Amino acid sequence: MRIFVLGVGATGSYLVKLLTRQGHHVTCGDRDPERAHRSLGAKLPLRVERVNAHNIRSIIKAARGTQLVVNALPAVCNRIVLRAALRLRAHYLDTAAHLTKSPFRAEQLEFTQRFLEKRRAAVITAGVAPGLTNLLAAAAADSLDSVEAVWVRLYESTESEYPVSQWSAEVSFDEAVSLPRVYRDGRFLLGRRFGEREIFRFPAPIGPVPVMLAAQDEVVTVPHVMSLRSMDAKIGGSDVDRLRRWYRQGKLRKSRGLVSSRFPRTPTPGTLDRLIQGGILHNAHFAAAVVVEGVKDGRRMTIRWDATMPSLYLLYRRGELRSPIAWATARMVSLFVRHFPRDLIGVHAPEALPRDVRRAILRDARARGFRIVKRVTSRAPRDL
Repeated sequence: MRIFVLGVGATGSYLVKLLTRQGHHVTCGDRDPERAHRSLGAKLPLRVERVNAHNIRSIIKAARGTQLVVNALPAVCNRIVLRAALRLRAHYLDTAAHLTKSPFRAEQLEFTQRFLEKRRAAVITAGVAPGLTNLLAAAAADSLDSVEAVWVRLYESTESEYPVSQWSAEVSFDEAVSLPRVYRDGRFLLGRRFGEREIFRFPAPIGPVPVMLAAQDEVVTVPHVMSLRSMDAKIGGSDVDRLRRWYRQGKLRKSRGLVSSRFPRTPTPGTLDRLIQGGILHNAHFAAAVVVEGVKDGRRMTIRWDATMPSLYLLYRRGELRSPIAWATARMVSLFVRHFPRDLIGVHAPEALPRDVRRAILRDARARGFRIVKRVTSRAPRDL
């Protein structure tokens, strides 16, 4: 397949390598081709077109002839890249929603009718969290007669002498200053930033960690696809602890804008190597858990999925100069591309994909370094 990757940063550059290994013809574009080349490395001498992602003509010119547009940019660019994909008559994939017009519905879904008319498919929020987490929620729902609640719990931790971004600085800042979305008793609500603190036990070696409400896209797509009563997403770890401290100190406000010292640019592989060698960056971890409560054969059941990704230290030893989040996101996007449902026209979140497609992606994720464990507990029969 001819694929155009827009955004060649920490995630996009690794994704380009993975898609090339899969045998796709890959071209790419970025606002800063020189930095993109540093992220790609000398072993992958691809041409990177200079693209202004806020200009639809710039995107169309660079991506002409492509069959699939992969949007690896911050979600603020979603609408214009979606319009460009439609003009190109190409399929589309992205990793996150921006939620500007409606706080409780992914903006990509507004394009459903136009993708149906063009007979093209768009798969949205198809990364790791969201993305993998959505697939795990749907896999649990497949095993139940009914679903009552879905809880997403994430762990992000960076051990460094000063802030080092595992993720895009723009995305990290946008999530930090946004109000969390929650779904309670069949209604969408806005939660309190860093609110509803609880202790959640992640698998060893992480253990129990305080987690707090976070602005995660799963909460605004899953309830539109699955019948349930409640859902929220919470994050714990050193990264969110630092953000909470800044927020309480009044340093984390949308009006103050993105401060580069707190949200630095994601390091290129070369910069990452220098940070590790210089003793500034010690390690980083990322893990996800999805807990689904429901009913099966009249009994209350809880299905818990734990997904653990390699640590920065382990990736570094393997020669993978990527943060755990960039590694996991790029890997998952490559699997969504590998199993892209070109015959399923319209706009679809991961949990809305056909069951056989979802199962194939999860099977391949396990085979490609994701440690995914399922646990099921059953309680007394439900009172009728």
